[in-house]
Amino acid sequence: MRRSLFTLLTFFLIHGSFAQNLTLSGYVKDSLNRETLIKAQIIGITPTGKEFRSTTNSYGFFSLMLPAGPIQINVSAAAHEIFTESFELTQNIEQNYYLAPESDQIGTVTIKAKKNDNVKSLDISTQNISGQTIKKIPALLGEADVIKSIQLLPGVTTVGEGASGFNVRGGSIDQNLVLMDEAPVFNSAHLFGFFSIFNPDAVKDVELVKGGIPANYGGRLSSTLDVKTRDGNKRKYQANGGMGTIFSRFTLEGPLTKPSLKDFKKPLKTPAKSSFIVSGRRSYIDLLAKPFLPENLAGSQFYFYDLTAKANYSYKRDNIYISTYIGDDVFKAAGLFGVKWGNSTATARWNHVFNKKLFSNFTYYYSRYRYNLEFTNRDVTFNWKSNIVNNSAKVDFNYFLNPKNTVAFGVQSTYYRFIPGEARAKSKSLDLKFGLPDRYALENAVYISDDWNANGRFSIRAGIRVSQFAYLGPGKVYLFNREPGKQGVLDSVYSTTKGQVVANYINPEPRLGFKYQLNESSAIKGGYNRMVQNLHLISNTAASVPFDVWQPTTNNVKPEIADQIAIGYFKNFGKATDYEANIEGYYKKLQNQVDYVDGASLLLNELLEADLLRGIGRAYGMEVYVKKNNGKLTGWVSYTLARSERQVTGINDGNWYPNRFDRKHNLYIVSQYQLNQKWEFAANFVFSTGTPATFYTGQYSVRGYVVPDAGSNARNNVRNPTYHRLDLSATYTRKKTKEFESYWVFSCYNAYNRRNPFSIYFSTNYKDLGQNAAIRYSVIGSIIPAVSYNFKF
Repeated sequence: MRRSLFTLLTFFLIHGSFAQNLTLSGYVKDSLNRETLIKAQIIGITPTGKEFRSTTNSYGFFSLMLPAGPIQINVSAAAHEIFTESFELTQNIEQNYYLAPESDQIGTVTIKAKKNDNVKSLDISTQNISGQTIKKIPALLGEADVIKSIQLLPGVTTVGEGASGFNVRGGSIDQNLVLMDEAPVFNSAHLFGFFSIFNPDAVKDVELVKGGIPANYGGRLSSTLDVKTRDGNKRKYQANGGMGTIFSRFTLEGPLTKPSLKDFKKPLKTPAKSSFIVSGRRSYIDLLAKPFLPENLAGSQFYFYDLTAKANYSYKRDNIYISTYIGDDVFKAAGLFGVKWGNSTATARWNHVFNKKLFSNFTYYYSRYRYNLEFTNRDVTFNWKSNIVNNSAKVDFNYFLNPKNTVAFGVQSTYYRFIPGEARAKSKSLDLKFGLPDRYALENAVYISDDWNANGRFSIRAGIRVSQFAYLGPGKVYLFNREPGKQGVLDSVYSTTKGQVVANYINPEPRLGFKYQLNESSAIKGGYNRMVQNLHLISNTAASVPFDVWQPTTNNVKPEIADQIAIGYFKNFGKATDYEANIEGYYKKLQNQVDYVDGASLLLNELLEADLLRGIGRAYGMEVYVKKNNGKLTGWVSYTLARSERQVTGINDGNWYPNRFDRKHNLYIVSQYQLNQKWEFAANFVFSTGTPATFYTGQYSVRGYVVPDAGSNARNNVRNPTYHRLDLSATYTRKKTKEFESYWVFSCYNAYNRRNPFSIYFSTNYKDLGQNAAIRYSVIGSIIPAVSYNFKF
């Protein structure tokens, strides 16, 4: 493995041995609030027409090597005016560029793309959505939502309303790495999946990577959802928020300076070196329902909240960021039951520019996901709580080697603590504590990759990530005797000491991507990636619930592995390249997929690993995406034709069967129409094949009782009816002043009252042969109108 890394590094250096050039480096920022701009394009053009390109990284930094002499610089970013300048380059220059928002951007949400960016970028199977785009899309109860927006992109599905998370290219929800300011989030849902934990007022950029995944990402098989929060305005204090049907939100941001009254009225002449943003939300279902609750439910709590905060400081070549997120969902009926779950994250980052070519980012993060269950029956109370906690340190480098090569490399180490279950049963005469022992693991990774622009038309991204996962003591280790496809039988148990390595796995994860530029407006791209996953979500419900079990890789549970290839054709067209389109095909092969024997017990099961089965999977499909970026009418149409299947010995007679989240056809239409400065209209249409389900195929009688039977260990042998839905919204923007602006959003979710089935289950009369009733369960079975008021000052 060391020889492979040395060979790869030597390859990069050989291709980097070019003649000395001068360097233009710096940051690209918004001219109004000084937010850094991600993936901005910097193009240097010589008098002969030769182009040199660079793209800002996740922190807005770029480095562009250019020949000495006359040069023209064009700087562009989505939703911003293009900046152009010409000068004589005689020495290395450190220069920041400040781009003005396009004239129709200030105070509105019209989005314009960078010209031909999707065909000139090396990225494949990647989509970016800004916070402004998210706010335009009609959503449940009129509340803009990150995850609901992601679910309208090609290759992304969900099992239905009220389901947590999302599925990407045939993967389960735990196979998506969800990051908030680089810290992983284990449950991205509020209110059992109806809303996400991301406050759109605090979101700067959302990037979904489904294929050709760069080497700096790892730990999940299907995708990476990278959510970056805003830094806060460095020029003036401002507040914005909204009041809706179900919750309200408020955001405050501004420079971290000693404020005076005039600072709140006009921007600072010189932007501050530091800024902050604090954004919070809370639902008020419990407050509205309180007057109507009966006496025995007084004190009940039904709400969720979240708080997102960030501060940053810039000094010369250094930038420091500190960000945090805290959020909980609480559903508690006094004296009956209680459910609580939530995420907490904290991230500290230090960016340092060592020189004009080398950019670094040092990160430490803490992430915790917790969930609690509580039940009360007469005088007996049962309480169960579980946690997963991880602490991680990493360092990432971007080395702008020469005009043709940009090298990225880094290292990361993460320590996990799993608290699978602490339970307590208490009554007047009993106080019993029990549960499962904690588990521990350490995961390390090192990576290196190079973006090599061979000749202007052909580009390659080659890299490798090497991951190592160690399952550690202290704790008990279980050894099982197994027959293929059957429940394991306990053979022996032994104890381990703190830090003792129980199982150790080292996996190379090669990555490769390419782009061939056919002409100025079209390109062919392809990619291959191997991904390894060592955290597994064990669920036997139709949709994941907050208290499903997270299971680490152990001596019994092997790392999941996925190999994916993707290839696509990308094309821009229209008068001013108003339209972008692509068609992609992919094939994914999966190993060590986790399933379970029939009747498996998942909660507080000390021998859970005996109930788990291991199999293989495959997912393949085609995605078509057409998007209109400019004009009064904008939006996109996407269609996905896909299959996702598994093969596990002991299930379905060992034959292939569809995953619970397999949907063959998925059509999404998203549109926005700007009628004038006051009115804007939007609509979504969703059409999807129904999800698979397991139905009885027969029944038999035992001592006069009827027992339904699926037969032959069948799994997902039928499909629910087709899902389709139309959402509408209208936005009315009131006349703006220098100090205040506001707008109303009127929305209608499920506009034509479709009762989409979430699942179909059977009610059986066990004493009356043949009396089985199919019950269709719809989470949302009616039109849901909503109104929200939003403001900014």
